[in-house]
Amino acid sequence: MQLPPGSGWGRLPLIGLVLGAAGILASFALGRTNPEQFYHSWLVSFVFFLSIALGALFFVLVHFATKGGWGVVVRRLAENAAGTLPLFALLFIPVWMGISVLFEWSHADVVAADHLLQSKEPFLNQGFFTVRAAFYLVVWSVLALVFLGASRRQDVTGDHAITRRLIALSGPGIMIFAVTVSFASIDWIMSLDAHWYSTMFGVYYFAGSLVGAFALMSLLAAGLSRSGPLKHVISLEHFHDLGKLLFAFTVFWAYIAFSQYFLIWYANIPEETLWFLHRAEGGWKTLSIALGLGHFVVPFFFLMSRHIKRRTPLLVAGALWMLGMHLADLHWLIMPNLHAHDIHVGLLDVTTLVGVGGVFLAGLGWNLKRSALVPVRDPRLAESLSFQNF
Repeated sequence: MQLPPGSGWGRLPLIGLVLGAAGILASFALGRTNPEQFYHSWLVSFVFFLSIALGALFFVLVHFATKGGWGVVVRRLAENAAGTLPLFALLFIPVWMGISVLFEWSHADVVAADHLLQSKEPFLNQGFFTVRAAFYLVVWSVLALVFLGASRRQDVTGDHAITRRLIALSGPGIMIFAVTVSFASIDWIMSLDAHWYSTMFGVYYFAGSLVGAFALMSLLAAGLSRSGPLKHVISLEHFHDLGKLLFAFTVFWAYIAFSQYFLIWYANIPEETLWFLHRAEGGWKTLSIALGLGHFVVPFFFLMSRHIKRRTPLLVAGALWMLGMHLADLHWLIMPNLHAHDIHVGLLDVTTLVGVGGVFLAGLGWNLKRSALVPVRDPRLAESLSFQNF
């Protein structure tokens, strides 16, 4: 159940490296003349691919915590995607370099003239921001590597005690994951406008992360099944469940998005409502409406059908659509801080996406090559292979 010699998937690391290098070099070259656009574009691309890796890590943690059987054959796909998290420590460097460009709270003169920013200064300052970022990235990397490494060791030893240890670790892992992801989303996205706040923002980013992760897992499962390695391993039953999870978290994202908007609208506090006001004007209003339709209404009716989820080409189309909507959502969260009155999509948005995405794909491809594509000696593998929806 490994990638066969000569498989096109085996070239994914090289393809990713080439794309990543080209995208990063082009981004830095273009960014010399427009640093504000560079750092904002990089941040969008960074949090987009990071969210997919984090969503995959959450799936692994929850799968062990619930002692799930159905998803064993697709769990390694999530483990490999989560295994790219150490790379994001390097990809974070441009975000750290751009603190003074991205975040107004990093300017002493701005803070000195703003009582609200002064009250937040013990938390929002460059030193503590850097320490927190390092902590998040280390914790995520350790969690991902521990679960991926242990799963691979079980392929060799067949030791069932490994599964029991990972089940025991998954509970504390979920709690640590929840806290770190919430605070990271506040630090890296919400504090772009340090006057605005939402107690639901961490859950909002988490919901989008799961949408991205299940979309990627659906694409990987479809590609590896069609090209051969997992053709007789991943069945329509597994695609059906991946589709159900993609549908579920699309609805969950909409629930959190609406709840956040409704509570802020109802409270009518200026510091909160101004954030939405910026996104209800000019071209951002168009994108706001498009997100409501494209991130919820369209996929809700498309992914609801059992027949869609059990037809791989249609599920793939839905997964690609949701990845696009997830990216648009993150653009909508970040870019109004730079382009206040209208949507702007430029070359740097493309080159940073290619650069960060290329590194992510290279890491994913490398992980896919290093071990079996499924946990071949997991004690629940037989249950997963015979799984059926009812």
